Amino acid sequence: MRQTLKHIGLIVLGLATGAAATLAFSQASAQSATTPLPLEQLRLLAEVFGQIKREYVQPVDDKKLLNAAIKGMVSSLDPHSSYLDKDEYKELQEQTRGRFAGLGIEISQEDGLVKVISPIEDSPAFKAGLKPGDLITRIDDKPVRGMTLDQAVKRMRGAPGSKVTLTIFRKSEERTFPVSIVRAEIRVQSIKGKLLEPGIGYVRITSFQERTVPDLARKLQELAKDQPLKGLILDLRNNGGGILQSAVGVSAAFLKEGATVVSTNGQIKDAKQVYQATFDNYRLSDSPEDPLKGEAPIWKTVPMVVLVNAYSASASEIVAGALQDSKRAIIMGKTTFGKGSVQTVRQMGPDTALRLTTAYYYTPSGRSIQSIGIKPDVPVDQNPKGDPDDVLVTREIDYQNHLHNTQTPDEQKEIDAREARRLEELRRLEEENAKKTPEERKKEREERLPDLGSADDFMLQQAVRQIKGEPVQRTKSRLEANAGPLPKDAAKAAAPAAGAKTDPKTDTVVPAKPADKK
Repeated sequence: MRQTLKHIGLIVLGLATGAAATLAFSQASAQSATTPLPLEQLRLLAEVFGQIKREYVQPVDDKKLLNAAIKGMVSSLDPHSSYLDKDEYKELQEQTRGRFAGLGIEISQEDGLVKVISPIEDSPAFKAGLKPGDLITRIDDKPVRGMTLDQAVKRMRGAPGSKVTLTIFRKSEERTFPVSIVRAEIRVQSIKGKLLEPGIGYVRITSFQERTVPDLARKLQELAKDQPLKGLILDLRNNGGGILQSAVGVSAAFLKEGATVVSTNGQIKDAKQVYQATFDNYRLSDSPEDPLKGEAPIWKTVPMVVLVNAYSASASEIVAGALQDSKRAIIMGKTTFGKGSVQTVRQMGPDTALRLTTAYYYTPSGRSIQSIGIKPDVPVDQNPKGDPDDVLVTREIDYQNHLHNTQTPDEQKEIDAREARRLEELRRLEEENAKKTPEERKKEREERLPDLGSADDFMLQQAVRQIKGEPVQRTKSRLEANAGPLPKDAAKAAAPAAGAKTDPKTDTVVPAKPADKK
């Protein structure tokens, strides 16, 4: 029987610093070194190892020391590369299916604390009221400062039904408070949709999973069944990413067949790929049935608005970039996170793996969004009064060891300019806040943003107005308004050469573990 490969990627919840990374699994493969090994440094490593074994105040396990050395080496590369031990690798594989045990939050690390990127909808963390940007300072009775992110994740995970108490610092409210959460098996429903009003459909994708494309096809069929449509709003806000095939499939639902969705470029041959809107490029199993087969033609032409924000990352940015470059949809909201890199997961042993950044990815026009993000065509706030917390949002560009955008000759100037704009905006907000009464400040702290997709969702209201051709209230954020243009040479990106092989893989593009041979 012909050997088949299955390529899988997913959101990594709390395993890597930064927004969710998208991955693929493979068996370890022996590759020859391109340069001689640095013997002097290897001798130094051995000497340090020996010195610790002989003189450290307490005996240290050899395996623990070596694993720490490997982890440190890999994590120093960029925020999305890491060495996965047995537990981490198992968790990663479980999350591929959209099911895992825990609290249901996507997290990163900031100033030694755990930062909530986004609570997963309908999860225990979501129901407990955790918000994007919340900082976790204690887990039960243990302070978070001093823990690695992996250590914090392990403390928050546990058996379904068990309880954990998190101490939360909420910047926007300037207060610290405890939250008790009962752990549960998280089953992420990636597609939600409804008719907002006659003729206007709404689809929210919370993450890109194995079932996302089939579920999207069913939801689109349902929306188009009863009445003619005049517009669709695709909501990718707070979506940290997921499986690349799912991102390609979602894009294919709205693009012409064969249209380029995304391309990748890295050192090795497998990293140079072009992904198109074809079933072969979003197939996730050996099933011959295309979930988009028989799709209503209206979805290729109906006016579209795509909603994004700073927590839209990775696979979300692939979809937004593909629809923006093809002029298939208007992108509305806030500049996205800016994760424009591809991670490969190679199995290193029976139960460990190496997650390594292997390529940049490029939108159909050839632009890299690494550290820049997708800039909206129509910048809009989530709050009608503006979003003052924008100055506190952390994006890819804010991480010290982030990959640089190869299309931006002097990225440091952009980083410096961004920081200057941030400080200017902070000063302006402080001046405005000083003019308010204590009652006004208290009222602002107590205000809670409406749920995404609800009738009170201001950004969604503006998307409906855009579909109807009515005036839209654009952002009041100076950071968003002064974000600056895309790189001038974006169209001349170092994208894969013409004729690059099209191969259906994940957002991390790597040979996956082969099926059993017969």
